[in-house]
Amino acid sequence: MPKFRVPYPPEFRRQMVELVRSGRTPEDLSREFEPTAQSIWNWVRQAERDGGTRKDGGVTSRELEELSKLRRENHRLRQERDILAKAAAWFARERTPSGSSNS
Repeated sequence: MPKFRVPYPPEFRRQMVELVRSGRTPEDLSREFEPTAQSIWNWVRQAERDGGTRKDGGVTSRELEELSKLRRENHRLRQERDILAKAAAWFARERTPSGSSNS
């Protein structure tokens, strides 16, 4: 079995959450559909956080999305800073005379 699995579509996740809210158990849904009961429980908890009905310290989907965006931006900015530092060092070496003195 592959280590990486394509995520379930958001609509499928919403349907599983609605089925749990209507009284079905994640264990039953897991036997009928493919995701594990734990995955379904995680989706229910996340839906509760996103809806504001759960305050257990977890972050909402919007916050996760923003955090991911900020991490990507931070990574890009660090790369740019490193490139500029290397370029500055290279130009500094080019400007200094190599072994000769003009005084």
